[in-house]
Amino acid sequence: MPKVEAHITGIVWKVEVEVGDSVEEGDTVAVLESMKMEMPVEAEDPGVVTEILCVEGQSVAEGDTLVVLG
Repeated sequence: MPKVEAHITGIVWKVEVEVGDSVEEGDTVAVLESMKMEMPVEAEDPGVVTEILCVEGQSVAEGDTLVVLG
């Protein structure tokens, strides 16, 4: 299953999708805040959101899985 991972260490500022949403390559699934900058996290593959593994306000490390696509 494709996963959408954090590309930087930061705080989950906003989750842009819900379970069941369809996403295309390049769609923003979450926004991370790092060093006072907001960085969108985009899907690299199309799919349907099957799991959201983060919540707004959560600290994440580079490489952590944020969203799983089916």
